[in-house]
Amino acid sequence: MDDAQLFRQIRDELFVAAVGDVLDTMGFQHQFLPAGIAPLEKSMRIVGRAMPVLEADVVNDGTRSAGPLSGKPFGLMLEALDDLKPGEIYIATGASLRYALWGGLMSTRAQHLKAAGAILDGYVRDAGEIERLGFDVFCRGTYAQDQGVRGQVIDYRCTIEIEGVRIAPGDLLFGDREGVLVIPRAVEREAVAKALDKVRTENKVADAIRGGMSACEALATFGVM
Repeated sequence: MDDAQLFRQIRDELFVAAVGDVLDTMGFQHQFLPAGIAPLEKSMRIVGRAMPVLEADVVNDGTRSAGPLSGKPFGLMLEALDDLKPGEIYIATGASLRYALWGGLMSTRAQHLKAAGAILDGYVRDAGEIERLGFDVFCRGTYAQDQGVRGQVIDYRCTIEIEGVRIAPGDLLFGDREGVLVIPRAVEREAVAKALDKVRTENKVADAIRGGMSACEALATFGVM
């Protein structure tokens, strides 16, 4: 199964809670990003490969910097954006909550590159434009203040952490209105297969309960409740 088939199967048959439960049983018990990172629009769902981006705050006090990012108002942000591949998700952290990390033109470019979406450990702006594009974005909310004089991208395609959850380039990301999961690449096939079994079993349980089976009997019969 290639990535396109895998992503389609996840979108069509799974939900985040089921995969999270499976990861817990596999010993991966710290894979959810913070609850504050949510879809810009509730119906948005996101599935794809992580393209991690590292942000940093900067001070614009008029002094001239001699560093390698001097004269670049967004640091490496545009290079990171242009480097997105089909099926990848731009996932950024490292900035304070003083400015937006994503906007409408970035969404337009990412959509043209066939990226799968963006996940921001921070705010976004141009929310209406992003929603009209139908581009899947998860974030901590909306805030119009610009990044240009306040923050820079200092690296990308690097391993990052968001509140103790590690995200490596190529990790599988899956999000819906109930949260965002980081599924380590080494166990993704096993996790997805087990989650599919779990969901299909839960569908049988639901049918049995609708037919009059008690909750206790359902757990004893199916091992799921």
